Amino acid sequence: MGSSDKLRHVLVLGDSLTFQGPQGIVAPTDPRLFPNLAAAQIAVQFGSPVKVDLVAREGWTSRDAWWALTKDPVVFGTYLTRASAVIIAVGGMDQLPAVIPTYLREGLPYLRPGSVRRRTRRLYRDLAPKIMRATGGLMRQLPQSATDRYLTRIVQAVRVISAEIPTAAMTPSPYDSSYYPSQKYHDQARASAFSWAASLDVPMVDIENPVLHGLASGDANPDGMHWSWHTHERVGSKFAGELTAAISREPRGGAR
Repeated sequence: MGSSDKLRHVLVLGDSLTFQGPQGIVAPTDPRLFPNLAAAQIAVQFGSPVKVDLVAREGWTSRDAWWALTKDPVVFGTYLTRASAVIIAVGGMDQLPAVIPTYLREGLPYLRPGSVRRRTRRLYRDLAPKIMRATGGLMRQLPQSATDRYLTRIVQAVRVISAEIPTAAMTPSPYDSSYYPSQKYHDQARASAFSWAASLDVPMVDIENPVLHGLASGDANPDGMHWSWHTHERVGSKFAGELTAAISREPRGGAR
């Protein structure tokens, strides 16, 4: 394989922002998604292909990303070891207001019998936004201290493989959603993200303005959570800019 044909991999740890657009879920290979846009721009810079290894699910917090990184052998045994760069795209779910602890909410699908599960989930969907609107949110989906701890563990795990793997994170996404009708924790989460990044020397991609622009323009998803394609484009460019300069033209161990 010639030097111009070396395949680089970008590991992306994310939530639904990595695979949803303004009309909903799309194929994770959709070139309009910000991880794929970032990879495409990196590929142009180096004149060699770049593949995205996406590890993401809807509603994932930084804790879920940590569990995926350490409990899934494909993630820690294949994706991480061949990564030329890592994008940490979790933390936005952590900041959202909650009315019950996350472990209880995530346990609802396990309720039996099915009739009890359906009634309970319907009751939660009906009451949670009303309580959030009245209280601003009794708690976060994940405490800030836990968010910082799990993000730190992710970075440390990456650096155990190689301290030279370029890693970038992003600020918690702003939102305007009837499902989470309170921004009570957003400003503090955003400030904490910058402090955490500075403490570990992790480049932080600031997505505040691109997301707010998409929300204001009406081009974002009607759910008030997921982005317009223009926002994906701008965020992808920001990640490409942060990572391109740091990616070596000769990755560890040759082509990946």
